[in-house]
Amino acid sequence: MRDRPPRNQPKGFPRPSAGKAERSGPRTTRPRFAGRRDGRSGSGGPDDGPVVLYGWHTVVEALSNPRRRIRQLWLTENAARRLAEADIALPAAHELVRPDAIDRRLGPDAVHQGLLAEAEPLAAPEVEELREGVVLALDQVTDPHNVGAVLRSAAAFAVTAIVTTARHSPEATGVLAKSASGALEHVPIVTVRNLAQGLEALRANGFRLVGLDSAGDGDLAAANLQHPLVLVLGAEGKGLRQLTRATCDAVARLDLPGAIKSLNVSNAAALALYIATTRGRS
Repeated sequence: MRDRPPRNQPKGFPRPSAGKAERSGPRTTRPRFAGRRDGRSGSGGPDDGPVVLYGWHTVVEALSNPRRRIRQLWLTENAARRLAEADIALPAAHELVRPDAIDRRLGPDAVHQGLLAEAEPLAAPEVEELREGVVLALDQVTDPHNVGAVLRSAAAFAVTAIVTTARHSPEATGVLAKSASGALEHVPIVTVRNLAQGLEALRANGFRLVGLDSAGDGDLAAANLQHPLVLVLGAEGKGLRQLTRATCDAVARLDLPGAIKSLNVSNAAALALYIATTRGRS
């Protein structure tokens, strides 16, 4: 069974005031992008619910991001001591709790390392605002672990944005955020209602669209990867949908020397990004 992101309100925790909790220190001015707020892939706007963040890297990156507004932070004494040693300021709305209180909220299998936060969604650009660099487009990749791992690779390779559909995509919270290990703070998620139309908007801005598929026409390493570039990845098993494939300028494969010829989508994304960033610059 696929993991579900946790609910928004911790059991037995005091309910944070409705959007009144503020971070310590000066407030930020404008977000980097003036577009909608993406608390989850597939929704945006001022009525979005809070984003649930847990785990050391995930929460520390959020606390260190001046664009991220923390509604409430729950932390253990050990986590508070580690944050103080790292000189990371706590938001005004925070509370010390026992580890089992966070366990009850997230479940016994969640590795929270004594940190749980509720935060406002980050601002994200509209697809028409993307004009440079490398963009990843995900065609109905629904597993939050995979999308989180893709986000982590995207942050490592300085990807401009990830484009995904409003439906058939996981929420940018909970399990996905933990799997991304802080990458949510560095790579915006752009949601579109129709992926083919979103790809056409990127093409109009000068992007070359290259799909990845095991039945692609040639090796990605030999393909034209001129920037700005969109790499389009499909879900495991289903691959690229027919319309998505037809919208791409080219469809390439990853030629692998071993007995197994296909990779998990997150591993394929990392390898494709390495090829695109090292060999594809114009």
